[in-house]
Amino acid sequence: MATRKLKIRDLTLRDGQQSLFATRLSQAEIDKLLPYYKNAGFYIMEVWGGAVPDSVMRYLDESPWNRLRTISKAMEGKSLLSALSRGRNLFGYVPYPDSVLEGFYKEAIANGLNVMRIFDALNDIDNVRESIRLINELGGIADGAVCYTVDPKTDAPAEKPGFFGRLFGKKVQEPEKIFTDDYFVNKAVEMERLGAKIITLKDMAGLVTPSRAASIISRLKASVSVPVDFHTHCTPGYGLAAGVMAILNGVDILDTNIWWFGEGSAAPAIELIYIFCQKLGVELECDMKAVGEIRKNLRAARESLKEFDLNPMPKDFDPLAPLPADLEAHFDKAVEAAKAGDEQTLLDECHAIEAYFGFPKPNEIVKNAEVPGGMYSNMVAQLKSLGASDLLEDAMKLIPMVRRDAGLVPLVTPTSQIVGSQAVIVALNRKKGNPDYANANNQFISLVKGEYGKTPVPVDPAFREKITGSPVEKPYDVSGYRKPENPAVAEFGNVKLASNKEEELLLELLPNVAKTFLRNRRKEEFEASRPAETVAAAAETAAVDNSPITGPTLKAPMGGRVLSVSVAPGDKVTKGKILLVYEAMKMENDVTAERDGVVKRVFVKPDDVVGTDAVLIEFE
Repeated sequence: MATRKLKIRDLTLRDGQQSLFATRLSQAEIDKLLPYYKNAGFYIMEVWGGAVPDSVMRYLDESPWNRLRTISKAMEGKSLLSALSRGRNLFGYVPYPDSVLEGFYKEAIANGLNVMRIFDALNDIDNVRESIRLINELGGIADGAVCYTVDPKTDAPAEKPGFFGRLFGKKVQEPEKIFTDDYFVNKAVEMERLGAKIITLKDMAGLVTPSRAASIISRLKASVSVPVDFHTHCTPGYGLAAGVMAILNGVDILDTNIWWFGEGSAAPAIELIYIFCQKLGVELECDMKAVGEIRKNLRAARESLKEFDLNPMPKDFDPLAPLPADLEAHFDKAVEAAKAGDEQTLLDECHAIEAYFGFPKPNEIVKNAEVPGGMYSNMVAQLKSLGASDLLEDAMKLIPMVRRDAGLVPLVTPTSQIVGSQAVIVALNRKKGNPDYANANNQFISLVKGEYGKTPVPVDPAFREKITGSPVEKPYDVSGYRKPENPAVAEFGNVKLASNKEEELLLELLPNVAKTFLRNRRKEEFEASRPAETVAAAAETAAVDNSPITGPTLKAPMGGRVLSVSVAPGDKVTKGKILLVYEAMKMENDVTAERDGVVKRVFVKPDDVVGTDAVLIEFE
């Protein structure tokens, strides 16, 4: 009998750094690693998509296209390169028309991308249909990902029907199960029918238990004819054990990270999976000696990200060296428990293995709130930058409520950011003694309205009316899309902001982030083109009015960056008028007038960063 083989998709350079280090790995650090990656023999390397296009521009002032090109050139086709696409949302946070999808996919494949993993945050098949078709037509490999999530916990008294009682006409203690094995398998079968060449069970929050991994993976293997991939995270403590059960039940591809970028909020470490494969008689299809070379050099990359590192460094580990007897005993007991279907013992032994090396313990807050690790690390980083870290625990506890109110959406980008940002706003409202939904970010309004697609359960019409002003569901209207303007930049020689097709696509996808990034490029080009002796004339500085504030003011509901200001001193405004738009936690938020009045002073301008309760506008 031939030895079973397991292919590996390495996530280190995309999902690993996104889950553990808020997507701050620079191109310079990646360049140091690529010579070692070339010989590792990974079936697929995930290097692009997800938060990368946004974050490399936003935080690193780097080009997403250059990142993809550089990695493709260095790898010379020795591993397939993959990216993560959010279907209709692509790599952004709002739905986009087919023209934007096609432009990005075409350019990505031309720059070396092979596999596009396509998912929809709502598991709405209509939102992935066009992406699967386009990727196949353009010569790529369409990987259809089904997002795993769980039914919410309910602990309300049986006599109170509540949300699910209203929805299904039953008591809270017996809600209808939505996220069954059949639910996920049916989604996968539909994706294969549409043309997916790989099916992924995408467990972005690490909520798949070992027993659930066994049941769903075995069902998928029996129901689809294409390779099955399993993607999970270790945040709540299930990841490593669930990966072992996926292997036992025939998974074709497993997503892993290399040691210093593995475990914790990220996917299982390949070194631990290798030991399990050895003991299960499964051949891991990669060169572990080459992986060891990456591991040696990856430590320095992690050390460069110390500012964003939430966890202590684990002990080093060479899986090709003999195992200490006590450690080997844990692996042996875990394998024995996995084969016997003893879930608790398997979990206990996997936790003991992780503790042996100093990996983080299961995160009970994340486990109970049922959120992805990347969402958690991003919330920590964002709240820290806003000086509002004290809100983290309250916001995490509010996530299940906000999720249920929004139609029981799975939590994966962009819904994880939308729900997470809204939970922070609710926490702020409660802290100030305001109603829970006194403010709503623009994307939450769109989600509740129906613009992101069909939610797993219908949104309560009364709640929709409360948030959007109408109880009627309104799907996204492609005809309403307007391509962002590509203006001339007067101060840099009157050149266009986006100078080529790649930059135009960035402007279409992430206009607010791309504007800053592209202005920096045009400024560099302008300054490089001027003679060395040219000295720019000093800009005239307007006099600043520092007189005391005497009139009513409008304050920032939460900290963020100002995107646009639509009023000026002397303007008459009416209650409800949008005065400015600012960005917080990657979400756009309208700030509206709380009363009729006349603007006296505006204290902010676009690109200003403001803190919570900062005075934005004074009225007469």
